[in-house]
Amino acid sequence: MIKSVNIGVWYMLFASFCFAFMGAFAKELSTSMPSLEVVFFRNIVGTVLIAVAFLKIPVKQVGGKPFLLFFRGLMGFMALVAFFYNIAHISLADAMTFSRTSPMFTALLAFWFLKEKIGTREILALIVGFIGIIFIMKPDGLQLELTDILGLLSGVGAALAYTSVKELKKYYDTRVIVLSFMLVGTIGPVLLMVFNDYLHVEFLKATFVVPDFKMWGYILGLGVSATVAQIYMTKAYGATKAGIVGAVSYSNILFSLIVGVMLGDALPDFWGAFGIILVIIGGILVAKDSK
Repeated sequence: MIKSVNIGVWYMLFASFCFAFMGAFAKELSTSMPSLEVVFFRNIVGTVLIAVAFLKIPVKQVGGKPFLLFFRGLMGFMALVAFFYNIAHISLADAMTFSRTSPMFTALLAFWFLKEKIGTREILALIVGFIGIIFIMKPDGLQLELTDILGLLSGVGAALAYTSVKELKKYYDTRVIVLSFMLVGTIGPVLLMVFNDYLHVEFLKATFVVPDFKMWGYILGLGVSATVAQIYMTKAYGATKAGIVGAVSYSNILFSLIVGVMLGDALPDFWGAFGIILVIIGGILVAKDSK
C-alpha cells in the first residue's frame, strides 16, 4: 500500500511539473501568436494521438448522449481558451490557480445536478477557497478585470466538463470523451478565426499567425508536455486513491510559480500569495474527500 501511494504521488508530481511547462510553452507562444491559435495547436496534437489510439484499439461503447458529449467538449474548450488567454496576460501561477478552482466548482455542481452529498468539510473547503479567489482578484468594489472573469470561467468551465464526464462514462469509451474535447478545441479556434471580423469579444478574436522555426519548437514542447502530463496524471489516479492524487495535484501551482518567475513573472504580493495558499487549502480539503 505504501509503495503504491508513493508511486502515485511521484506520478502526480511529475504530471504537475509537466503541466507547469505546458503553461510555460503556451506563455512563450502567446507573445507571438493569439491565445486562440495556441489552443488550436494544443488540441490538434491530442486529436492525432487519440486517432492513432482508435486505430490500435477499436471503440466499444453504448453511446446515445451526443448533446451531452458536445456539451463536455464545448465547456472544456471554453475553459481552455480562458486559461490560455490568462496565461498570456497574467502570471502563470495566478492563471494556474484560477484553473485549479475547478474541484471546488465541481463539488457544488455535483451537489446541485447529481444530488451528491456535501458535508462539513466540503462546505469549509468552498468557503476557504472562494475567500482565496477574492484575495487573488482584489476586486475594486464590484469591478472585476477581464482576466478575473476568465479565471472564474476557466474553473467553472472545467468543472462543468468534469461533472458531465461522470455521466458520460456510463455510455462512452474514455477516448471518445477526450476526443469530444480535442475536436471542439481544434475546430472551434478555426471557425472563430475564419469569422474573426464579425466577433466583438476580445478573448475570442484572433488572426492566424504562421509559426516560424522557433515557434514550431514551442508548439512541439506544448504538445509533448501536455501529452506526458495527461499520461502520468492518469497513471497517478490508477496507482493510488483519488483524494491523495487530487491533493498532490496542487503542486502544479508551486511549479507554475517557479517556472513563471524564471520567465519573468513578478512574485505575488502578500495578499495574492495568501489567496493562492487558501485556494490550495480549499482544493486539498475537497480532494481529501475523494475515495
